[in-house]
Amino acid sequence: MLLTGLLCGILLGFVMQRGRFCITGAFRDMYVTKNNKMFVALLLAITVQSIGFFLLKEIGVLNVDPAENFAFLAVIIGAFVFGIGIVLAGGCATGTWYRAAEGLVGSWVALFTYMLLSAIMRTGPLGEFNKTLRSINIEQRNIYDTFGISPWWLVALLTLVTTFYVYKHLSKPSVKVAALKPKKTGLAHLLFEKRWHPFFSAVLIGLIALAAWPLSVATGREFGLGITGPSANIMQFLVTGDGKFINWGVFLVLGIFIGSFIGAKASNEFRVRVPDATTILRSGLGGILMGIGATLAGGCSIGNGLVETAFFSWQGWVSLPLMILGAWVAAYFTIIRPQRLKLTKAS
Repeated sequence: MLLTGLLCGILLGFVMQRGRFCITGAFRDMYVTKNNKMFVALLLAITVQSIGFFLLKEIGVLNVDPAENFAFLAVIIGAFVFGIGIVLAGGCATGTWYRAAEGLVGSWVALFTYMLLSAIMRTGPLGEFNKTLRSINIEQRNIYDTFGISPWWLVALLTLVTTFYVYKHLSKPSVKVAALKPKKTGLAHLLFEKRWHPFFSAVLIGLIALAAWPLSVATGREFGLGITGPSANIMQFLVTGDGKFINWGVFLVLGIFIGSFIGAKASNEFRVRVPDATTILRSGLGGILMGIGATLAGGCSIGNGLVETAFFSWQGWVSLPLMILGAWVAAYFTIIRPQRLKLTKAS
């Protein structure tokens, strides 16, 4: 059953790599380029998963209540720190896994520091700090429980908002770009050469996230997609050799790496790229902040931003805007401000 995690991860890694599905870009672009298309794609993936999740609960396929008490202080601090980290690292937790498989050495550095700090925050020297901060919590778990309403009201609201923005983007006049002559034909062209629309990728990611629920629950792990915990587990296993750290989630993240490598190699997008020393240091620092932030917040941009939001936990919907805010702050100091200084000097 654990191998279903590997299969799920391979599919997710392949789709994210071929679809260039970047959550960091989704957060950053809303501020830097005023483009929310990728964020709308994220909303679409959340909506697809949310509808499916509550349908599976309705028909009895899923009988889980994954939300924990709301550790508001840890979530607020952690989500903001994580948002800063993903901009410095050049990718979120999942993005770092799939970009590492494309040959980006900076992502390898970010991935290592992210995994290391995630493990340290769980069972290492910072474990007590993490435990203490997360022990400050309130009993509110799901938004619909707090307000005493059916979750379907929130599903309907999310669906309406997402549908509006998807329609708004699809109704815009398409910009024609001169396409290169295809080198592949048929299915090979569609899979490895043709550019995927973000909304198409989002639907696939939403379906993969939905499939992850029953597959993961069948192994005793009562959650869907998750990156930070499994990443920390890999580091803890490498250090201790204890097999208790190997679960469905570990196979999932390893599958993401494999699936992305397959996509990158088959589409001729794999090549080893070594950045300059400044980028290496920034990637390492970004990974450190990601590991600290995601552990405190109880999830990364996938665990909180895609999964927790889909079942309307307070943790998910509080962490999402704070991750975005953190990404905007980092984008200001690493992109906007340097550009303004260059323009000032040039004038």
